Amino acid sequence: MGFEQFVFWFFAAVLVFAGIMVITVRNPVFAALFLVLAFFTSAGLWLLLEAEFLAITLVLVYVGAVMVLFLFVVMMLDINLAPLQEGFSKYLPVGIAVAALIIFEMYLVLGQDHFGLQHVASPIAHAADYSNTRELGRVLYTAYVYPFEIASAILLVAIIAAIALTLRARRQTKYISAEKQVVVKRADRIRMVKMAAEKEE
Repeated sequence: MGFEQFVFWFFAAVLVFAGIMVITVRNPVFAALFLVLAFFTSAGLWLLLEAEFLAITLVLVYVGAVMVLFLFVVMMLDINLAPLQEGFSKYLPVGIAVAALIIFEMYLVLGQDHFGLQHVASPIAHAADYSNTRELGRVLYTAYVYPFEIASAILLVAIIAAIALTLRARRQTKYISAEKQVVVKRADRIRMVKMAAEKEE
C-alpha cells in the first residue's frame, strides 16, 4: 500500500468517525465541531482527487461561514438537552433501520461496478495547464444543467418557506409591527395638556 492509499484510508476513517460522532454525541456544540472535522477530512479527500477548487470551497464556505453560523446559533440559544437525551435511545432502532435501508439503496443504485473496492486507484494525472474549475463548470452547466436548476429552485423555495414561517404572527409572542411604526404621527403619541400656573403664597 502506497502513501496516497494510506492517506486516503486515514482520511476516510477519520471522516466516518466524525460522521458517527455528529449523530451520536449529546452536546450540540461538540456535534458541530465534529462536523467541522468531517468537512476538513472531506477537503483532504478532494485534494487527493486533484479537485482543489472543491476542497477550498468546502473549507471556506462550510467551515468558514456555515459552521461559524451554526456554532453562533447553538451557543446563543439555551437548548434544553434533557428531551434530546431522552429521545435518542427511543428512536435508535428506527434510525438504524433507516440507515441500513439507505446503504442498501446506494448499493443497488451504484453497485460493485462503481462502488467496489477493486476500483480504488490513483486519479489520472493531467497536464500542468489543466483547470478542474473549468471542467467542473463545463459539466455542471451542460450535462447537469437541469438538475442544477431544479436544485436551485428547491433551495429558493426552502428559503422563502423558512422566512415565511419565521415572520408569521404568533399569538403567544409579542412583536413590533413595522407598518404601524412607519405611519405613526406625533399627534398619536404626544398629548399636550394645558395647566394653570400655580402661584406661591
